[in-house]
Amino acid sequence: MLIQSRNSLKTKTELTVGGKTYTIFNPNKLQHPNLDKLPLSLKVLLENLLRHEDGINVTPADIESLLSLSKESQTKEIAFFPARVLMQDFTGVPAVVDLAAMRDAVKKLGGDPALINPLTPVDLVIDHSVTVDHYGDNKSFEENVKIEFQRNSERYVFLKWGQGAFNNFRVVPPGTGICHQVNLEYLAKTVWSNEAGGTLWAYPDTLVGTDSHTTMVNGLSVLGWGVGGIEAEAAMLGQALSMLIPEVIGFKLVGKLREGTTATDLVLTVTNILRKRGVVGKFVEFFGEGLAHLPLADRATIANMAPEYGATCGFFPVDDETLKYLKLSGRDQQTINLVEAYAKETGLWRNGNGDNIQFSDVLTLDLSTVEPSLAGPKRPQDRVALAQTSVDFRNQLISGFQVPESKTSKNTSTIPVEGTDYDLGNGDVVIAAITSCTNTSNPSVMIGAGLVAKKAIERGLQVRPWVKTSLAPGSQVVTDYLEKSGLQKYLDQLGFNLVGYGCTTCIGNSGPLSLPISNAIEKGNLVVASVLSGNRNFEGRINPLSKANYLASPPLVVAYAIGGSLLTDITTEPLAHDKNGQPVYLKDIWPSNQEIQDVVNSVLNTQMFSGRYNDVFIGTEDWQKIETTSSQTYDWAESTYIKNPPYFEGMTKTPAALSDIKGAKLLALLGDSITTDHISPAGNIKKDSPAGKFLTDAGVDVFNFNSYGTRRGNDDIMVRGTFANIRLKNEMVPNTEGGITRYLPTGETMSIYDAAMKYRESKTPLIVIGGQEYGTGSSRDWAAKGTLLLGVKAVITESFERIHRSNLIGMGVLPLQFLAGTNRKTLGLTGNESFDILGISSGLKVGQEFDLVITYADGKQVTTKVKSRIDTAVELDYFKHGGILHSVLRKLVP
Repeated sequence: MLIQSRNSLKTKTELTVGGKTYTIFNPNKLQHPNLDKLPLSLKVLLENLLRHEDGINVTPADIESLLSLSKESQTKEIAFFPARVLMQDFTGVPAVVDLAAMRDAVKKLGGDPALINPLTPVDLVIDHSVTVDHYGDNKSFEENVKIEFQRNSERYVFLKWGQGAFNNFRVVPPGTGICHQVNLEYLAKTVWSNEAGGTLWAYPDTLVGTDSHTTMVNGLSVLGWGVGGIEAEAAMLGQALSMLIPEVIGFKLVGKLREGTTATDLVLTVTNILRKRGVVGKFVEFFGEGLAHLPLADRATIANMAPEYGATCGFFPVDDETLKYLKLSGRDQQTINLVEAYAKETGLWRNGNGDNIQFSDVLTLDLSTVEPSLAGPKRPQDRVALAQTSVDFRNQLISGFQVPESKTSKNTSTIPVEGTDYDLGNGDVVIAAITSCTNTSNPSVMIGAGLVAKKAIERGLQVRPWVKTSLAPGSQVVTDYLEKSGLQKYLDQLGFNLVGYGCTTCIGNSGPLSLPISNAIEKGNLVVASVLSGNRNFEGRINPLSKANYLASPPLVVAYAIGGSLLTDITTEPLAHDKNGQPVYLKDIWPSNQEIQDVVNSVLNTQMFSGRYNDVFIGTEDWQKIETTSSQTYDWAESTYIKNPPYFEGMTKTPAALSDIKGAKLLALLGDSITTDHISPAGNIKKDSPAGKFLTDAGVDVFNFNSYGTRRGNDDIMVRGTFANIRLKNEMVPNTEGGITRYLPTGETMSIYDAAMKYRESKTPLIVIGGQEYGTGSSRDWAAKGTLLLGVKAVITESFERIHRSNLIGMGVLPLQFLAGTNRKTLGLTGNESFDILGISSGLKVGQEFDLVITYADGKQVTTKVKSRIDTAVELDYFKHGGILHSVLRKLVP
């Protein structure tokens, strides 16, 4: 991108490395008393402001606000221009659909379609489409890939068109790895460089990604975080991302991990601590002497789960470990030298333990206190010590799942599995998956899993027959070092065969359970479990039949597959018995830390990375065979995967005036911790759901329904799946679960989609009311898009998670917040009310308060205040235009 800074603060200078001279903006040139106290993550933002200071988007006053380190500064809005954008295909397909639709809209408004083109480099990694249909044998990978291409051919044709139609847009083909691991191992540079305007520039590598786990690359000292697809599209089109100057929480690490603990145990501990502290919307920056004992893979594991602990990012500064990893992963020597020289020159190098930095607050963790852990059964922040898991799960059965106490012990309430010689009961583990970017990026836990498998096989142990096993690494490099170490064959013998490279179980692509297992679960209404090495375990996400879901390290995933039940205390009870009938305990097959490290040191090398990434954009023969057109606009053929969305229908060159919301009805009345998984369509499409009926009517058989994620490019399907999560609890319909509501004119109970369509016929505006932490979880743009297309004008809650709030504004839905002390319960809401939101038409302002007039069923009226969560002037502009895309499009059309 062309850099046009006014440089009024005189920080523009040159840096020569390896015979090349780079132009940089050096924060250290500023004469400011707070410079040395500034958290290094804020110093990255400072450089970004200096480089883009134009007197319009960025002013010297913005720079001074950032440097002030004052409480007041955290109410100030600044502009952020990321160096690049990262996408995965679930969120990337709808983003490219929107860009294609914008090209059509520009054409209709008399403009040039080529105006819609990424100005910022974009990488889209196809990693979310593979499903675990086949598992447990050496043909699993081949069969799953074959099905993946059959199911997704229409999507892949579209993405390949986009790769040719748009500039600055690259696609990493399916079967390569998970976007965050590909980013960590190959795409990221820590310090970015490019030539523009005849000048060679260098600046920090920064990004936004259409996946909340974009933060994983914070472990490599790259500042970035997840945004919705609509925000990412604005960034691609060269728009500044508006943000408030963040509060930075320092997290000091001391000591080192003790024997028997893993990076997974550490991150679950960190997640638990930070969720309790409350870091939503804040940066977390790690420092302290404990960093010297954390390999970069461990740092990436911690950074990956920033969304789970609620932070915008979890940043680690540049140090020798950063350089070591860049070298190991095959980055060229010039890049490595530039990273070191640039970081030291600009003050981004980690010096000492960081005690001189002025954080908003500091938390401290002694790494030696971390103990083996899991997290579940419904949220990643609910850590439980391994030694307490069986007791805690039994308590969860009683209090969380309402299972009678008499049915919470092993061998109680068991159901025979047809065609087998075993029964299934509460607590049995039916899915054991080594999956997700969080842990498969980390050689120590992957090698650890392989060693557990080896020791188990040597003792004659096997996985319990009711467990569906899978291994889905985040990159092909993992396969290389598991093969080289000789450990993959032991994983294979236990059923942990390779099923694909991508996000599988962690995003709901766990595939179906066998019919006899499914029938037994449903017949007994059993609370069965999954154990996965992922980062998400929200209700309904992993598999519709798995009600309890626990996050664990890859070695523990293997152990639980052998033990087979969460009601077994695997710290004191045998996992199984060997071929001689002797009990085998976890400690008997658990490798030492030194044993793991010795294997890692002996097998991992630079050639593995360079060999796998040399031809990363070429893809397999199946990808190369895909044919598409070279037209500037897309030919919208009839498809249940790709469809021209309705966002720009009837769009004019100037936005319509805003109006008050009157006579609105409630579509859903929701509680606390409603996640984007509850709102956005995700996972399997049920045959009897509105989306399933639509596909059936379109002639699609059930086997080819695929998942909601793969169909995000078709609004007809996605709007039917919005608020359709099987675990959603709508308080308008007490004592029920699922995407249902009450249609108020008649009192009928029906699907939320059907009710919304009836309201649309009568032109009745809709609102949704929720509790605290509304919109936690992944940066799902369809949680906002679907909300809009259902006819929802405003969402009123007690608090919002950052990304979803932003996405609602980006789609033109008004986020409102009850004032302290007021909520749905204090107002006595049941869903029988009607609502007026007054004050919108008189001129909208940032953080404005409105009158919410509630008319109860008996005619009584109550007026209460609600606050707009449009937090910045840029967000206000987006909302006035009807969303980000409308705002950008109008600016581009003359």
